[in-house]
Amino acid sequence: MAANASRPLSPHLQVYRPQITSVLSISHRITGVALSVGTVLLVWWLVAAATGPAAFDDAQEFIGSWFGLLLMFGWTFCFWYHFCNGIRHLVWDTGYGLELPQVYLGGYIVVGASIGLTLLTWIVALIAW
Repeated sequence: MAANASRPLSPHLQVYRPQITSVLSISHRITGVALSVGTVLLVWWLVAAATGPAAFDDAQEFIGSWFGLLLMFGWTFCFWYHFCNGIRHLVWDTGYGLELPQVYLGGYIVVGASIGLTLLTWIVALIAW
């Protein structure tokens, strides 16, 4: 029994090479956390708008800075990635797309759609601005 005590209880990240399936799964969790944190920035902006012109100007100045825009760009990507990957999971829940080639194709579609939708969102926002 003592010889088995040093064995790992489950596979560890250091044992396996990263694959698209594991990277996308971890990324889905990370983007979920990033969306939660980024939503605090959005709430701050909305509360500042309701508070008054001085608070709103401060929020606008931060969000309009290069760092604020970088955060918003990242938040937009996280939103679209989490959205597209969530749809992929809903498709899996119906029993479709579970074969390995379909899983890989779906993963590449999620990444491509996330990048495309992020760029489209910002292009439309810049045109409207």
